[in-house]
Amino acid sequence: MKKRGIFFKVFVYTTIFLILLVCVTVALFSQQFLSFYNTTQDQQLYNSYQALFGQIYDKGDDDILEAAQDFYNSNQSFSFYIKDSNERTVFITPNMKTDDDFNGNGRRIIISLDSEYTIYAMNQTAEHTEYGGLISKSLIALISMLMVGIIGAFAFARQMTKPIKRLADDTKKMTNLEDVPPALDRADELGNLARDVHSMYNKLKETISKLEDEILREREMEETQRYFFSAASHELKTPIAATSVLLEGMLENVGDYKDHPKYLRECVKLMDAQTKMIYEILEIVSLNDGKILPNPEKLVIRNAIDALMLSFQPLAEANGQNITVNIPEDFTCLVDSKMLKKALSNIIMNAVQNTPPGGEIRIWSEPNADQYRLCVLNTNTHIDTEVLPKLFDPFYRVDKARSRKNRNSGLGLTIVKKTLEAMDIDFALTNTSEGVLFWLDLPEI
Repeated sequence: MKKRGIFFKVFVYTTIFLILLVCVTVALFSQQFLSFYNTTQDQQLYNSYQALFGQIYDKGDDDILEAAQDFYNSNQSFSFYIKDSNERTVFITPNMKTDDDFNGNGRRIIISLDSEYTIYAMNQTAEHTEYGGLISKSLIALISMLMVGIIGAFAFARQMTKPIKRLADDTKKMTNLEDVPPALDRADELGNLARDVHSMYNKLKETISKLEDEILREREMEETQRYFFSAASHELKTPIAATSVLLEGMLENVGDYKDHPKYLRECVKLMDAQTKMIYEILEIVSLNDGKILPNPEKLVIRNAIDALMLSFQPLAEANGQNITVNIPEDFTCLVDSKMLKKALSNIIMNAVQNTPPGGEIRIWSEPNADQYRLCVLNTNTHIDTEVLPKLFDPFYRVDKARSRKNRNSGLGLTIVKKTLEAMDIDFALTNTSEGVLFWLDLPEI
């Protein structure tokens, strides 16, 4: 029984209950049923003798004898006799042998005519029947009832266990994280249970998906950090080695290294570059760890760009480049001014360094939905599509020789990316027909 399914168990238990109920019903009501059956037969017999009762009522012996004989001739299957008040038998049917024989077999019905005469009628059906027909009919009725009950138990068990079986199949699929059909559309407790299980499963899948995304993000962060520190070590190793060579040459007074002031200034320049790189590395780490949080405030973008132009305009003019700015003076946004200025400084510096001599750098703004888009375009340039995403990687340089000559650490766009992400500002670096465009969407006040 333990290995059987719930349908088999419900069906068997319901059938056993029905059988027990039928047996108890038979045991409790069989005697009452037989008594009712005999009483009904006696009543029928009593009604049959009403005709004789009407004929001999208030008559003499001769009239009673004649009427009783006529009644018997018409109903020879009846057995009865009539006695007077002195217990003298006035009439007896031939099939009633003796009174003693009557008193010892069957049941008799007493019909009192008046104070003088009494009819004693024998219930031959009760005497001779063995209740075989009654028992057979009763058994057929009970078996029919039992069969109907078993069919009902089957339908009941199937109806009750079908949703449970489906829920069990669904939960089995859930353990393997498989797709399951929608929950049962029922208004009872099984429907509520199915909906709760499906709701719990959907929340579990969402949680697992979030955990998987979190694990993937953590792995990507670990890989990025591993790459970052590896690249940082490589970037720091070369200038440190160069500085060591310069210092050893000066200590040994080898060749040109005897000119200590000249090479000490070179060492200072190398150390300054490494100090700047270390500060940038620390800034990126702080942005990654969320230690630098934006403090939004009202900022006039045109004023911020004009302030930055004081530093970049001389460098652009030295390269024969032209910088044009077309931003409304009333364009304001709600951002962290220090973080945004830091990002814009790196963006403009990147544009100046990568624009060829005689090229143009355009800075303008334009509406974009419920935001304002700030654009920086350096003309006459193009970057391979597969290279564009790598420009935001730490220490990545398209032209490494030129970048080192310009003392470019390769962390500028990485800082831009981390800074704008910390401020939740959308941005992109794309190629256009005129050159390379960097845009960022600023929340307008």
